Amino acid sequence: MKKVAVFGNAGGGKSTLSKRLADITGLPWVALDLIKYKPGGGEVSAQEYKAAHDQLMQQEQWIIDGFGSWDTVWKRLDAADTLIYLDMPVLRHYWWVTKRFLKGIFVPPESWPPNSPLLKGTLNSYATVKLCHQKLTPRYRVYVHQAKATKQVYHLRSPRDVKAFYQVIAAAEN
Repeated sequence: MKKVAVFGNAGGGKSTLSKRLADITGLPWVALDLIKYKPGGGEVSAQEYKAAHDQLMQQEQWIIDGFGSWDTVWKRLDAADTLIYLDMPVLRHYWWVTKRFLKGIFVPPESWPPNSPLLKGTLNSYATVKLCHQKLTPRYRVYVHQAKATKQVYHLRSPRDVKAFYQVIAAAEN
């Protein structure tokens, strides 16, 4: 496990899992939202984002969480030796987006750029949950099924799966 792609729908716990995995393994963690968005929430240019993403792909080790863009997500999944797909029931995604919003009133989400508008980001996340569930989830499921032949794949479908994953990784690191 040297190059880990953590992906799935909005509000699925990608950053939480990635941060904990980085703590367990010592691998460097990068939240794509921190390179795709500027402080305050505005997007960087597509060229700037792609250049930063390409630079990340050249690193020897990483844990990268998030979507990024259509043209970079598949490159990242192909470059990873380990895939962690968070595939929770869609209603859980909506709940966790809401929970992130409520917590964010007091403490900004860690993987969001500084001073990002919480309400706007939350409303965008609600729309993303629906769109991702319709468009990306089916493609992700096919991809991870096929990738099992050549990569380490963790297809996590519940909080219980996530907890078991942490135990497996912690045991492997000891």
